[in-house]
Amino acid sequence: MAKKEKKNEAADLKEKLFMKRKDAGLELSESDIEKADKYCEGYMEYLDTCKTEREACERSVIMAEKQGFKPFDKNRKYSEGDKIYLNNRGKALILAVIGKEPIEKGVNIAAAHIDSPRLDLKQNPLYESEGLGYFKTHYYGGIKKYQWPALPLALHGVIYKADDEKVEVKIGEDDSDPVFVVTDLLPHLAEEQYKRPAGKLIKGEELNILIGSRPFREDKASENVKLNLMLILNEKYGITEEDFISAELECVPAFKAKDIGFDRSMIGAYGQDDRVCAYPALTAILSLKSAPERTAVTILTDKEEIGSEGNTGLRSAYLKYFIYDLAETFGVKGHTVLSASKCLSADVNAGFDPTFSAPYEKMNSAYLNKGVVVTKYTGSRGKSGTNDASAEFVSEIRRLLDKNDVIWQTGELGMVDAGGGGTVAMYIANLDIDTIDVGVPVLSMHAPFEITAKTDVYMAYKAFRAFFKG
Repeated sequence: MAKKEKKNEAADLKEKLFMKRKDAGLELSESDIEKADKYCEGYMEYLDTCKTEREACERSVIMAEKQGFKPFDKNRKYSEGDKIYLNNRGKALILAVIGKEPIEKGVNIAAAHIDSPRLDLKQNPLYESEGLGYFKTHYYGGIKKYQWPALPLALHGVIYKADDEKVEVKIGEDDSDPVFVVTDLLPHLAEEQYKRPAGKLIKGEELNILIGSRPFREDKASENVKLNLMLILNEKYGITEEDFISAELECVPAFKAKDIGFDRSMIGAYGQDDRVCAYPALTAILSLKSAPERTAVTILTDKEEIGSEGNTGLRSAYLKYFIYDLAETFGVKGHTVLSASKCLSADVNAGFDPTFSAPYEKMNSAYLNKGVVVTKYTGSRGKSGTNDASAEFVSEIRRLLDKNDVIWQTGELGMVDAGGGGTVAMYIANLDIDTIDVGVPVLSMHAPFEITAKTDVYMAYKAFRAFFKG
């Protein structure tokens, strides 16, 4: 009898003292799961229509204006409940809803990025070789180059002609559109290719996009295929070859977001890093029908995948300038607002993959369907290149999520010496803002087709909304 009582005592103590991972599939009601599935329908549509940072910015502005957001004017006065946005060069966006508390008490920020790994066209991209027409590319962000051949690709972007006329390009998305492709070597002839290390199985200069093969009907001319392709482009867009110099053209996977699994519990799509956090951060601020306690700010930024450089990335001063200008409309110093502010750096984490478990540390990994991931630090090898959130701020976020019934977990980006990665968190923290990473776990991150769980996406939305509402 004593043994049984001791066993029960141990079980009770374990229940009381041990940490337990929650499983959304078990914890959520059928009604909540239905809400998650419904929410993700809008998310999947956003993925299909926002494959570049320009498209994501443009669509987000349209969504915001439908909810009453107006362009920010630093020369006017604002009051609680006012909704404003700042469009930074069509590639980054800041949205804000003015809160009830004085702005000197700080703002609550959710910051996600809307750029994703892809293939960019070079400035002089068009050429012909052995009767085939190609575009030369330079890959953008961290990709496994061998994943990009033999995929249907679409071409998105803008071209500015010599007279400064803007031409928008989007081809490969409609069923009637042609698509493009990077070719690969057949296995029968790949003996030498197989000897290359994985990182060079496909080389950067081999990521050439096949775009045509029919020659212009003139026997004596050279580069007939290139000429025919340039003629097609001229007729469609009114451009000449020189106009590629002032163009931003991106090749992205042409397929659409799809349900994954017999149970349709997951989403497969291009660009989920980091639109899987950008969409919840966006819709969370759009859902605010009245003034929150503290001013709410959502940032959708560019250039994270290449180090947040440039004037649309968060290493630049555009966020700081916005806060300074907004503070000035209330007669407050900008640095006062920044120092009192808080931020959720809304970026993804690596979902544990049982097939490739070696580089993960199970106790400190994120898992699909276990909720939104709170990541105290990112970086690599000795926490290099990271914001390391304070215990005080971790405690605050922990209590906020629990209070609002958000299923959440902690996670790191692999084993200590296995690699690692970074987010925008450290650039925001450098402005004297309490910052922590909160995002969605992803399988096959940076692949052309990434995977997330619908319940985790919905928990991200609930987390950002709770953060804004206070």
